[in-house]
Order: sequence, then structure tokens, then C-alpha cells
Amino acid sequence: MRSHTAADTRDRIVTAAIAEFAQYGIAGARVDRIAKEARTSKERVYAYFRSKEDLYAFVARQELTVVAAASRLDPTDLPAYAGRIFDFFLSHPEHHRLVAWGRLELGDNAPAPDDPLMAAVKDKTEQLRKAQEDGYLDPSWDPFDILPLVHQIATAWATQPELAHVVKEQARTPDTAARRAAAVRAVQLLFPATTRNETASQ
Repeated sequence: MRSHTAADTRDRIVTAAIAEFAQYGIAGARVDRIAKEARTSKERVYAYFRSKEDLYAFVARQELTVVAAASRLDPTDLPAYAGRIFDFFLSHPEHHRLVAWGRLELGDNAPAPDDPLMAAVKDKTEQLRKAQEDGYLDPSWDPFDILPLVHQIATAWATQPELAHVVKEQARTPDTAARRAAAVRAVQLLFPATTRNETASQ
């Protein structure tokens, strides 16, 4: 019973931390607010996590795992991959804010050896390289360029929420489906979904 209660407390701390970091970033987050929202004490938070930065690192690793699972990469169909990324961050804008704060505040810091983002980038880059070798993806692109370009296109609207009201008033087709279709089409133009035979014949 005691361990079950401890796990519940830790889960509440992590849930509260996600909301806190997403709203305020790392520097602006307050451990006392996290503790209050988690219905525990600051001392208990520090019993599980050595510092606020340690708590953020844990939460960020967890969130990146969730994002990776929700936006599975298929290197032979990058437009569909872009659509999955678009859908995930549309449904979970707090995830994007949380990761964006980390990039803003920790951007100059060298990643830890076990950093999950770096591991994910290496894995996806290898998948892209393998797809190029197998003839499914244009080999003239560097895989390290492909991945950030697709991500930037897929998250363009998640990174610019202030444009939403302008879109509603002035876009030819103001609904979200049109924004998604535009992102998918942009990726399709750059990295068309294809089969091995189609790529080989180009």
C-alpha cells in the first residue's frame, strides 16, 4: 500500500509539472505551485527529483517518448508522418509548449549522453538513410536535413498560434483541415510518398 501511495504521489507531481512547465517554462516554473497542484509538499517533490531542472528533464524525456509513439515515422511516407505530427500537437498543444521552452532555455547546452531526443533523431535519421539506400527516398537529400524540414512544416501552426485569428478572418479556407492539408501537401512536394520502383525510375 505504501509503495502504491508513493507512485500515486509521484504521478501527481509529474502531471502537475507538465502543466507548470508548459505554461511558465523552466525559469518561470515554481516548485511550490507544482507541489500544491500535486497535493503534496515541496520536500516531497525534492525527495523524488533533486532539482527543478531534474524534474523538467524527466518530464521532457517522458513527453518526447509520448510524441514519438504518437507520430511513428514511416520513411517511405513522410507526408503521412507530417500529418500525424500535425494531429498530435493540435490535440496536445501543451506538449509542444513544454518542449519549446526547453529548446529556448537549454538550446546552448550540450545534450546528455542518454538524451532521448538525440537517440530518437539518430534512429529516425538511420531509417531515412536506409530508405534512401533501398530506393524509397530521394538520395540527394541529407537525412539530417529531411527530418527538421518535415518537422518544421508539420509544426508550423503549432509554433504560430497567434495567427489563428487572422486565418479565421482572411484565409480562403479557414478551417483546421485546410491547414493540415497544406502541411501534408508541402511535405509531399518535397518528399513524395513513393515505392522503390517509382524512385528508381526518376
